[in-house]
Amino acid sequence: MDFKQLQTFVQVAELGSFTRAASVLRVAQPALSRQVRALEVELRQALFERNGRGVTLTPAGTRLLGHGRGILQQLERARQDLEEHRGMAAGLLSIGLPPSVSRTLTAPLVELFRERFPRATLTVVEGLTTYTLEWLAQGRIDCAVVYNATPAAAFELLPVLEEPLYLVSARTPREAGAELVARPLDLATLATRELAIPSRPHAIRMRLETVMAEAGLKPRVGLEIESVPAILDLVQRHPLHAVLSLNAIRASGRENELRARPVQLPARRGAAATELAATLWLATSAQRPRGPLLEQALPMLSTLLTEHLA
Repeated sequence: MDFKQLQTFVQVAELGSFTRAASVLRVAQPALSRQVRALEVELRQALFERNGRGVTLTPAGTRLLGHGRGILQQLERARQDLEEHRGMAAGLLSIGLPPSVSRTLTAPLVELFRERFPRATLTVVEGLTTYTLEWLAQGRIDCAVVYNATPAAAFELLPVLEEPLYLVSARTPREAGAELVARPLDLATLATRELAIPSRPHAIRMRLETVMAEAGLKPRVGLEIESVPAILDLVQRHPLHAVLSLNAIRASGRENELRARPVQLPARRGAAATELAATLWLATSAQRPRGPLLEQALPMLSTLLTEHLA
């Protein structure tokens, strides 16, 4: 298996057509078809199902596509790493952000990145913590902003800030015009509220279940929904509640329709009471060297998170 074969396979897979891939790669279609066929012979498996409208991936092809993308990105980063050592930081930086953070941070991140690194290209991808850590391990992204990460040998983790979490509810008519943040409630009261909440292993779900289990409580889960906008729709229209950050509410533009209540945790012996919060971490791979672009971008990203979310 060589680089050209892998590049050709990924291009055909993503475009779903040998004809379109040949046009993009500027290669004659028969030559492109021979490269893919040679790869199938070498692997002794069919990678595509061919039909009159184009091609679709076989199960083996689907598996190879995931590997292929990661390998090509790693080769590109190796080239960029060598290029960066010649002078100003350049190349491609790919950052994974949680959806609620992405809506607030992407615009200022892009603006500052372009100003600081004019020779570099930034890619921002949205995903829940579970997915972005998987992409980081595969080499598809260079770093990720994650919630409540569990230490693992594959990652280097830097804590950035504690983001408070709130019980989010629809406003009642009497609350019209009131401040977004209402008075706190305790964990036992939260346990009586029916929640629309992401499924496990979503970081906020896991954090909530952990603190409730420590207090001998369980969350009352009404619906499991992965999308924050969909959760807020349900909170507005049904007698459901959510556990989210203020940033998620503000990014939705629904401050006038929702109220947020801090959640007080039971005080530990000899310690002051605290409120429910999630830790935001910067995660990078412990198995790949950091290039100059990533090294210089991480402090910038940490500062932006603190300025816009703290």
